[in-house]
Amino acid sequence: MKLRLLLISGIAAVCIFAGCGGGKADYKDGTYEGKSSVFEGEEEDGSGAGYGVVSLTLEGGKITAAEFTTYEPDGTLKDSEYGKQDGEIANQDFYNKAQRAVQASSKYADRLVEVGNLADVDCITGASISYKEFQEAVNDALDKAQGK
Repeated sequence: MKLRLLLISGIAAVCIFAGCGGGKADYKDGTYEGKSSVFEGEEEDGSGAGYGVVSLTLEGGKITAAEFTTYEPDGTLKDSEYGKQDGEIANQDFYNKAQRAVQASSKYADRLVEVGNLADVDCITGASISYKEFQEAVNDALDKAQGK
């Protein structure tokens, strides 16, 4: 497992990279869904709490399509409403932070298809919790593609 420190705009973010296995894995073609464990938010505002779900399509042992979505612990999709309280923006900074995380986390799946290896998908500042969820969900889906 590699540990990489990213410095972006003076903000340090530590991201742990996990590979998709040590050697050449035998994946069965098809579409597989993986889910991460539920992360409980560490901050007082509960930000980041939830889980991620990935859908991977494999052809010829390679990832040809991927989608990643994140959800609140109760199963509510994190979308344009994420960060609001009772449908209203109660705290603009919190809402902006939540929306940046939603937008950034959606880029993980595209990057995975582009590079073909989870270890080569970099963590995006502002979506590091989603990155951990993405890793877990991808590994879950790949385990299923191997028949585990």
